[in-house]
Amino acid sequence: MLLLLVIVGGIGYLLFGQQRDRPATNWTTLQGKQQQLADLKGNVVLVNFWATTCTGCMAEMPKLVALQQKLQSQPYKTLAVAMSYDDRARIDHYVARTGLPFIVTHDTTDQISEAFGDIQLTPTSFLLDKEGRIIQRYVGEPDMATLEAKIRSLI
Repeated sequence: MLLLLVIVGGIGYLLFGQQRDRPATNWTTLQGKQQQLADLKGNVVLVNFWATTCTGCMAEMPKLVALQQKLQSQPYKTLAVAMSYDDRARIDHYVARTGLPFIVTHDTTDQISEAFGDIQLTPTSFLLDKEGRIIQRYVGEPDMATLEAKIRSLI
């Protein structure tokens, strides 16, 4: 019986424990800079999975821009992760046209998506605390006032 509890506990830890709560991933920004999630420690981070072909993402993005600008003096960062199926030329055009004020990467190998649980639907966002732990997952566009309040509570 004790062995069964240890096994179940171990499986539970692997599925829901520290590894899952602190995704370890790295990326290259559109500007070619190598980064990893650990580089953002000390900041509340919103990791946003999006695509230029996603109408919900395109409706959400200006609101995320406004939120980033509102919190620019705070320890808060947005990481916009373009999905692997998105076209790099379209991503570059959109970023150039809108001047996104946050970190943008193209997840060409699905490495970031897999680190966050194999993201399939966009927009999907994760709010991370200053230690990099996942606090909240949002599928679809979150209520921006509620999101801002949650971010401020974590700052």
